[in-house]
Amino acid sequence: MISTLLVANRGEIACRIFRTCADLGIRTVAIHSDADEGALHTRMADTAVRLPGAAPAETYLRGDLIVKAALAAGADAVHPGYGFLSENADFARAVRDAGLVWIGPPPEAIEAMASKTRAKELMGLAPLDAEDVTAADLPVLVKAAAGGGGRGMRVVRDLAELPGALEDARAEAASAFGDGEVFVEPYLENGRHVEVQVLADTHGTVWTLGTRDCSLQRRHQKVIEEAPAPGLPPALTEQLYALAERATRAVSYEGAGTVEFLVADGRAHFLEMNTRLQVEHPVTEAVFGVDLVAEQIRVAEGHALPAEQPAPRGHAVEARLYAEDPARGWAPQTGTLHRFTVPDGVRLDTGCADGDTIGVHYDPMLAKVIAYAPTRTEAVRRLAGALERTALHGPVTNRDLLVRSLRHPEFTEARMDTGFYDRHLTALTEPAPDPYAPLAAALADAHGRSRFGGWRNVPSGPQVKRYETAGEEHEAAYRHTRTGLAAEGVRVVHAGPHLVVLEVDGVQRKFEIARYGDRVHVNASALTALPRFPDPTAEHAPGSLLAPMPGTVVRLAEGLTEGAEVKAGQPLIWLEAMKMEHRITAPTDGTLTALPAAVGRQVEMGTLLAVVESK
Repeated sequence: MISTLLVANRGEIACRIFRTCADLGIRTVAIHSDADEGALHTRMADTAVRLPGAAPAETYLRGDLIVKAALAAGADAVHPGYGFLSENADFARAVRDAGLVWIGPPPEAIEAMASKTRAKELMGLAPLDAEDVTAADLPVLVKAAAGGGGRGMRVVRDLAELPGALEDARAEAASAFGDGEVFVEPYLENGRHVEVQVLADTHGTVWTLGTRDCSLQRRHQKVIEEAPAPGLPPALTEQLYALAERATRAVSYEGAGTVEFLVADGRAHFLEMNTRLQVEHPVTEAVFGVDLVAEQIRVAEGHALPAEQPAPRGHAVEARLYAEDPARGWAPQTGTLHRFTVPDGVRLDTGCADGDTIGVHYDPMLAKVIAYAPTRTEAVRRLAGALERTALHGPVTNRDLLVRSLRHPEFTEARMDTGFYDRHLTALTEPAPDPYAPLAAALADAHGRSRFGGWRNVPSGPQVKRYETAGEEHEAAYRHTRTGLAAEGVRVVHAGPHLVVLEVDGVQRKFEIARYGDRVHVNASALTALPRFPDPTAEHAPGSLLAPMPGTVVRLAEGLTEGAEVKAGQPLIWLEAMKMEHRITAPTDGTLTALPAAVGRQVEMGTLLAVVESK
C-alpha cells in the first residue's frame, strides 16, 4: 500500500495529483526548481525537495536527482504527471530499480509507444522517409518521435521548406525532450482530432472510457477539449474503441493512457498512444464519474478494475488558459499574476495563485477550466459564461479568444476541425474594447481629488487621461463639479477607486477597477495608462527587430554578421521561451546594420535584437 508519493512534475498537474492523494490519505512530496521555490505545487505538498537550477534540463528532466529526492523524502511511489519524464522508459526503470512504485505503464510499454515511429510500426503503419518526400506528398507534417504538446512539429506546404523544417523540429525536440529524432507523415487538413481514454489493470481488464474531441488547437497543441466527441457515427465510435483496445493490449499496458486519432472522411487514422495521463483527462472524469489519478494509484497497487466499466452521463468541456497573446502569434507572456478568480459552478485545475510570477522557463498554461452539464449546449454555455466572468489581472491571456471560440457557430454546431484557428483567428482576435472602460478607469483614478478644490466656479476645459488598449489609444474626459465627477454623454452614478457605475441611455453599467502601476483592469478589459508627454527615448530606428517575449537567444542564422545582406522573411534569430522556439525574420530586403543579439543572451520583451535597413 502506497503511503507517500512524489510527483515528478510541477504546476497544475502536480496540484491535481496532490488533491487526490489527500483524499486517499497519501502523504505527498513535491520537487521544485529554484524558479518554483514559492510555487503553488511546492506549497501544497506535505514535503518539498529542491532541485538546484531553473531550466527543465537542470531540474525536472534530471531523473537521477528525482529518484534521489524520492528516497531522501521517504517516498515509496513516484507519479510522473505529464510532460517532462512521463514517457521516459529509462526513468521508469530507475524508479523501479530504486525499490519505488511507478505510477504508470511498464517501461517496455513506454518504449513501444513513446516513439511515434515505433508506435506506427506496431499498428502496421509506416512514416514517410524524409528523403523520399515529393511535391505530390504535400502537405506533410514533420513531427518529433518523442514527447508531445505540439513541440517539434512543423507543417510543410512547399518542398523547399522541408530541410529548414526538419532542422527546426530536431532542435526544438532535442531541447524539449532530449531526443532530436523526427519523422514525416501526411498532413491531413480539416480533420478532427479525436482520442480514446483507456485504463488497464494488471489482470487483463481494459476500459475504453469514451471519446474526446480536441480539434481546436494552436501550434498543434490543444486549446479546447470535450467529452464525448460530438456527432460521431456509432460505427466509427466502435471502431475507435476497438483500435484503442488493440493498441493497449498489444503492449500489455497498465494504468491510464490515451490513443489518439485523426478522423477525416469518416475514417479513423491512428496518430499515437500517449503512455501517461493527458491534460484533458478532467472531461472524461466528469462524464464517467471516475477519478483517473485514484485509479492509476489503485492499479499500481495491484488492484483489479471491475469487469464492467462505468457508463457515461452528460457532457463536459475544458478550456486551457494560457499566458499568451493570440493576436501576436501566440507569443507567451510573463509577469505577475495579480489576481485570478473563477466563478463557482466550474472545476478549476491550476498551479497558480494570486501574486505568482509567470516566468520564461515553463509552458505558459495557467489553468484548465472545466464545465459539466447534462447536455453539450449547456456545458458550452456554462464554460463560456464562467470564463467571461473570470478575473485575470496580470499578463495578457487567451481568455477572450476562448470565450469567442466557444460561442462561434462552427463550435456550437459541432462543425469544428483542426483548421479552425487557421480560418478564424483574425476575426476571433479583432479588438473589441469596451468604449466606456477608459472613462471608468479615469473616474476611478480621479476619485477623491476634488476635495482640495478641483472644481471651479468658472467654466474650464475637462480633465483628460489617455489609455492604450488592444493597440489603440483612447482619451477619457471628465470634470470635477460641486456634486462630484461628471462626464459627457453619461451619468456618473458612483465613482470610487474600485467601482464605477455609469448610466448609459438609461441603463446602469458596473465597472470593477484594479490598478497595478500603469496597468489598469476594468472588468475584462486591460488598459495601460499613458504619460501626459511621450518619452522620446522609447523610439526605435526603422527596421528594428524587438524581442516579442522574454526568452533566450538560442540560434543565429549561419554567418549572420553586421553588414550582411538579408531577404524579406529570412530567419535571422531563434528565441526560446516557455519551451517553444520562435523565429525572428527579416521584415524586408536590406542590410543588417546592428546585431545586439548573441547566442545565450537572455532578453526581456521589447529588447532590441537586430536592425535591418531597407534597400
